[in-house]
Amino acid sequence: MKTAFTHKALLPLAITAALLAGCGPQQSQSPQHSNPPATVVTQSESDKANALFEQIFMDEVRRDPIRQTRLGIKDDYDKWQDLSDAHFDADIALTQQHLTMLKAVDVSKLDDNTRISYLLMQQNLQQTLDEAKWRLYSYPVNQMFGIHSQVPSVLINQHSISSESDAKAYVARLNAVPALFNQLQEQLQKRAELGIIPPKFVFPLVLSASENVIKGAPFDTGADSTLLADFSKKVSQLNIDDHSKKLLMDEAKVALLTSVKPAYTSLIRYLNTLEQQADTVDGVWRFKDGAAFYNDELKRITTTDLTADEIHQIGLDEVARIHAEMQAIMQKTSFDGDLKAFFQFMQTDPQFYYPDTEAGKAAYLAEATAVIDNMRTRLDELFLVKPKADMIVKAVEAFREQSAGKAFYQRPSMDGSRPGIYYANLYRMSDMPKYELEALAYHEGIPGHHMQLAIAQELEDMPKFRRFGSYTAYIEGWGLYTELLPKEIGLYQDPYSDFGRLAMELWRACRLVVDTGIHAKKWSRDQAIQYLLDNTPNTQTAVEKAIERYIVMPAQATAYKIGMIKIVELREKAKSELGDKFDIRQFHDVVLKNGAVPLDVLEQLVDEYIAASKA
Repeated sequence: MKTAFTHKALLPLAITAALLAGCGPQQSQSPQHSNPPATVVTQSESDKANALFEQIFMDEVRRDPIRQTRLGIKDDYDKWQDLSDAHFDADIALTQQHLTMLKAVDVSKLDDNTRISYLLMQQNLQQTLDEAKWRLYSYPVNQMFGIHSQVPSVLINQHSISSESDAKAYVARLNAVPALFNQLQEQLQKRAELGIIPPKFVFPLVLSASENVIKGAPFDTGADSTLLADFSKKVSQLNIDDHSKKLLMDEAKVALLTSVKPAYTSLIRYLNTLEQQADTVDGVWRFKDGAAFYNDELKRITTTDLTADEIHQIGLDEVARIHAEMQAIMQKTSFDGDLKAFFQFMQTDPQFYYPDTEAGKAAYLAEATAVIDNMRTRLDELFLVKPKADMIVKAVEAFREQSAGKAFYQRPSMDGSRPGIYYANLYRMSDMPKYELEALAYHEGIPGHHMQLAIAQELEDMPKFRRFGSYTAYIEGWGLYTELLPKEIGLYQDPYSDFGRLAMELWRACRLVVDTGIHAKKWSRDQAIQYLLDNTPNTQTAVEKAIERYIVMPAQATAYKIGMIKIVELREKAKSELGDKFDIRQFHDVVLKNGAVPLDVLEQLVDEYIAASKA
């Protein structure tokens, strides 16, 4: 089933190009006609530009089946993305074509909102071209989000089955895994030839996750494998006869045995070989032009011109400030000892942890849901606009919980059929202390990522590329800012919970130090791990997993604190300049109603809000 868009109609390429060149449709000349002439509708330059934005967005979406699935579009529901060099080259050529078309727009004739869209689109396209040279500077297989885990993740979490054709598309995707993995191995080999190989610690995690996919029926005896169980559950709910269901199940089992298993077996064999070439040096500085690559990543991720040294120092300063605030809370609880001893107490005292049992995990999810539900009742105090889409809390699935991050959010589908999801990783309950539960729920759920991402994609007056835009410093800066926001309306009544909020902010401040330490200052993995152990209340396991994440995702971890600092700075500026006229709801409206934007654009928007409020 194809998903229809209800936003603005998309114009064919030739028509849009003609419009941008100033060529309108030819008017028929019939002066002798007795009827009054039809009204000629002149399309404004802003309308032309917005039509072009929609076309560019959809051109890109049509070239990526996985992006379509995440948006709830089922046009290429039976396909995976194309990892080939030829496809990448065609993407770059299309981007250049889009940029040329964009330059035909007369910016002076655009309304304010469309002018911002124009500048963002121009920046996005140019950035894509500029970063093409770094195409191979990545790890397409890693413990966080590799292609090997994308296959089950997309099929289980995003490939819904509401018809027989959806089920057949699922089976087609199973049968297409060998071709996808062949391309993946080609890309891994190209990187290996340049010395761009995941660090040694990555391989056991990736191999374990890959092996888990092909465990269980029909691969061996025992319970159904993760994929078969998922397919079986979805097909059982279809409104079709039992015979048709059985045929679908048989097709899936054949695909799992003849396509999925050989593909994973081949990938595992290749990764075992590649592991022999891996090193224990972790920073991207070790690559040719690695320093330039990292600087570009910092600029892209933070949407600032801050250098690695500046970001490192900001992190050190923030760590010192937060430690001081933690000491004040420690004194409130009448703890006898220094901050390091308090950290140890928080790590080890059983009162701060749910039991590592099914009941303990259920209790964690129930409490996280209750925290979010309570926050829903307070939203009118802080926001003028709220998301229409629902949000739920789920545990990370067993097949990926060992390698996945601590918590993350998945935005709702574009058509509203799938809610936003806050995923909590309950693989090891000692990594999920009760005192961090509240702040984590706010960050990933409400008023954090769900408010920002769901509201953004529901904006009716925005082109889709802005509704689904992704500026990490803005998005993660908002998530971290919304950990602080509930405290300002009286939540975090438990001092230990407030300590947990600070512990999570401290974690993000430390990221500035260790990310730049690893990738710019040549810190070792062990050196970075020790810094987190010395300065945070987190466990050895959590610290190791975090450092491993920062190693395979250079610069990404710097976005949170840099983004939060800017949002708080802009809010305090608005408070200072507006005095009694300042309304926190209006400020949040300015931040949210424009979708994700670079931090310099956000500052411009807030400045305009201040000026308008003063007038």
